[in-house]
Amino acid sequence: MARHSQHLIAQRPIAGPITGRSAGDLSDLISGQVPASHTPAPVIALRGKRFPLGRHLVKSGVISNQQLLQALQLQARQHAPLGEILVAEGFAENKDILAALSRQHALPLIDLKAEPPDPVLAGLRRSEFWLQHRVIPWKRIGQTLLIATSRPDLFSEVVAELDRDDLDDPVLLPVLASEPSITAAIARHFAEPLAIKAETRVAERFSCRTWTSRRPFLTAVSALILLSAVIFAPLEALAVLCIVAGITLFLFMTLKLTGFIAHLSSHSYLNAPRAPPYAGKAPVKLPKVSILVPLYRETEIAGALIHRLRKLSYPKALLDVVLVLEEHDTLTQRTLQTTDLPSWMRMIAVPSYSGLTTKPRAMNYALDFCKGEIIGVWDAEDAPVPDQIEQVVARFDAAPDDVVCLQGILDYYNPRTNWRARCFTIEYSSWFRIVLPGIARMGLVVPLGGTTLFFRRDALEALGGWDAHNVTEDADLGVRLCRAGWRTELIDTVTFEEANCRAWPWIRQRSRWLKGFMVTYLVHMRRPRQLWRDLGAWRFFGFQAFFLGTLGQFLLAPVLWSFWLVLLGFGHPVTEIVPQGVVVAGALLLAASEVLGICIGLAAVSRPGRRHLMIYVPTMMFYFPLGVIAAYKALAEVLFKPFFWDKTQHGQAGEEHATY
Repeated sequence: MARHSQHLIAQRPIAGPITGRSAGDLSDLISGQVPASHTPAPVIALRGKRFPLGRHLVKSGVISNQQLLQALQLQARQHAPLGEILVAEGFAENKDILAALSRQHALPLIDLKAEPPDPVLAGLRRSEFWLQHRVIPWKRIGQTLLIATSRPDLFSEVVAELDRDDLDDPVLLPVLASEPSITAAIARHFAEPLAIKAETRVAERFSCRTWTSRRPFLTAVSALILLSAVIFAPLEALAVLCIVAGITLFLFMTLKLTGFIAHLSSHSYLNAPRAPPYAGKAPVKLPKVSILVPLYRETEIAGALIHRLRKLSYPKALLDVVLVLEEHDTLTQRTLQTTDLPSWMRMIAVPSYSGLTTKPRAMNYALDFCKGEIIGVWDAEDAPVPDQIEQVVARFDAAPDDVVCLQGILDYYNPRTNWRARCFTIEYSSWFRIVLPGIARMGLVVPLGGTTLFFRRDALEALGGWDAHNVTEDADLGVRLCRAGWRTELIDTVTFEEANCRAWPWIRQRSRWLKGFMVTYLVHMRRPRQLWRDLGAWRFFGFQAFFLGTLGQFLLAPVLWSFWLVLLGFGHPVTEIVPQGVVVAGALLLAASEVLGICIGLAAVSRPGRRHLMIYVPTMMFYFPLGVIAAYKALAEVLFKPFFWDKTQHGQAGEEHATY
């Protein structure tokens, strides 16, 4: 009973610094000058006079009174500790803040790299607990458990949650260490469980990681049916393919037309006014925002990326840019190690485990290490507009609670590189400025883009993050988000990317996207009735229109092209078994689809800075045939290499600043 009472007393919240004998005893205990059987007396931190952190820094000459006043004014609007604001503004360095915290709280400052934490002690709780509080058990000396923290002012919260009888230590005391060294220690100790979690965060029924067991059987059956049809009934097989191609074209055309009409009815597509930052009610205190930037063999673009991100205007103390690298990608690591990263930018190396190397796996791993309430995603080649984070924060603050994702507009900074780059820019402008906003307004499933995505963190974690095995993790997440009853909104903020302007890299990139669409469709159609119940009839139709329409257009493109024979006055082979009216209807549908595509393309690039692309819009019909090669490459990989990530190499084109 006495021991239990001492346990409860020892874990009261620390209201003041460790002073007098207790502080001295703690230092002596760590250095070994106090016997292990002797615990500090008294066993709790004593209340005493504690000067503010800013006063310690001014007194030591690290900052001036004017800098302190400026930092305090910023803190009134920012949800960030004073020390982080001072470092972000360039008034102090991290080592200065740690030294001042050590004096303020009378705590010893330890080096976790020189004296690593006891690995046995980390097992007292799961990795999620230590990452949430940014602490790690360091040493056990007698009946005292020393816990490393970089925020001694929050140590009472750790103590409160650790107040359990299963701990053998009646005394819990803090020691001071830098936050990067604490998270690095957690990552080292929990490397394997964190790597496993990164691959399995998404519930099995929503993941593609288990569906491959039936691939050989399905492949054999499909090949046998197709071969039999071609051999024994070639004309009938062509007729069936024509009908299927017409249906998929109609579905996708309907989706695009619906989005186009919804977009035009909402506001003028010409020079739509851009909402100013904090157009709605601004938050009392701005939140911290974490941005994940996955990098893999990006030695050519890493320096340019950092240069672009330095232009962001959001308060740097509230920015947490996480550069996510693979552990074995030593080339990119060396490149970044020679680069002077700002205090609000850091690297995280994802440990190797099963051999899977995908962007969603890397982001899943890094998610637990993020500090922000809002989680964003940018790609390595991205150039976001400077006020993008302000726009996102303002919209989240004003949006209903069921809006858990904001998708920004993607555009290209090199549309003049060559014809393919121009067409790629037209394609993206059509999708992200016309069709996708319309789809979102109609309440349909929004297939997310892979970048300029921002999530409410609690919702993203509830969804299980990204499917680590899906190579279009963005589209899959958009479907799961909608199935959960949440919504995505398009926000009028732009991120510029590099248009893939060479033929084979374009095919490789497009094949990865199409493969992911195939996998996503198969996963969510495992239980069609459940999908119908989750989405409802309207969204279910939109889901079918997008995935079947997209895939059908590419896989069955040669069949669709055969209808040009009718439009040019020639006969079609299937007229022998299909009524002439049906064939003519198919040809007219193809023509109408081309006209609709031209109209959407012209509307999309009619804004200033993109009007020079209008003359290239009619040439888009010659741009998409490469997608047929990509589609059949994707189909082969679905069957034989479903998790292979065909990496897109960036840094192959220069930026054209005049087009911004």
